[in-house]
Amino acid sequence: MAEVALRPIEDSDLDALFDQMRDPESVRMAAFTAEDPDDRAAFDAHMAEVRTSPDVVLRAVTLDGRLVGSISCFVVEGDTEITYWIDRPVWGRGVAGRALALFLDAVTVRPLHARAAGDNLGSLKVLREAGFAVIGTETSYASARNAEIEESVLRLDHG
Repeated sequence: MAEVALRPIEDSDLDALFDQMRDPESVRMAAFTAEDPDDRAAFDAHMAEVRTSPDVVLRAVTLDGRLVGSISCFVVEGDTEITYWIDRPVWGRGVAGRALALFLDAVTVRPLHARAAGDNLGSLKVLREAGFAVIGTETSYASARNAEIEESVLRLDHG
């Protein structure tokens, strides 16, 4: 089985992460993305901010040593929320679930929150298998779809 690991984000990761976060199908599925995924200046400014913020834990996700995504948590309105992005060519191979398990072992803050587009069944499955429970839904504007869509709100209380 391929090895999934987490490590700090390096400057040399930024080009690949930018490309991953511009993939049209990935952007559509994530739904709640940067207003313009092709805006490199905005991406670089965001990454510079989150990489230095004391309220953010950001890690690269690797598969057999190759960068395949990122995972992080951050504080918003007093709640710690998790997010991840996995490169589409490795979807369906258990990478997100293994990365999330590793991250949850390292980040012990609870409760931990997550959000996903209501139709992002893959991400919702990963989160539920990790112990997150859907605690509600909201209708929110998804810039990637230029529309209001249903967003599932999840919480992990322990584990």
